[in-house]
Amino acid sequence: MDEEITIIDSNTRNERIKNFFINNKKKIIITVSIIIVIIIGYISFEKSKERTKIKLGNQYNLATINYKTEDPKNTIKDLINIIKENDVTYSPLALYFLIDNNLVKELEEINILFDELINKTNLEEEIKNLNIYKKGLFNSNFASENELLKILNPIINSESIWKSHSLYLVAEYFYSKGEKQKAKEFFNQILVLPQANNEIKLASKKRLNRDLSE
Repeated sequence: MDEEITIIDSNTRNERIKNFFINNKKKIIITVSIIIVIIIGYISFEKSKERTKIKLGNQYNLATINYKTEDPKNTIKDLINIIKENDVTYSPLALYFLIDNNLVKELEEINILFDELINKTNLEEEIKNLNIYKKGLFNSNFASENELLKILNPIINSESIWKSHSLYLVAEYFYSKGEKQKAKEFFNQILVLPQANNEIKLASKKRLNRDLSE
């Protein structure tokens, strides 16, 4: 008797499953088709990204290898185009190459390219902060107090690993301007910062003890 009930229940369950697929045939086909399209689209997108990455890598290598033997204007144009591709690897490298080799002279143009990286490229948070710090470092010889602080405030007001570097840059900026009290304030902030870089903290102590102990 129990075996007969089990067979009946099994047949009923199978019949329900069969009817479900028959009644929902169109929905199932559409759902499966959508999933397949999504998977194919994702794979195609990833392959496209990979091809773009390889292409940018080749363009960067060619531009940096040939810049001494070709017209620098071509190198500058190629590297700026790479920066504007907003690639997380080659866009920063292209900007650093321009700066390190002094290929772009205009401060405003360099800042525009920094902003392209910082605001439009999908960098990891601390890589983005590194570029903010580099922008501040680049501008520190030209910027006013307010301009420098405006650049670095996103880091100074955060818990970034680049916070102590930014505080030290501002402190040294004020020290170079002869504004010793402001310099002391920023050096002292480094000393009480829990995650301060050890070398930065040591340099701050030396500056305070040697030059700002009055």
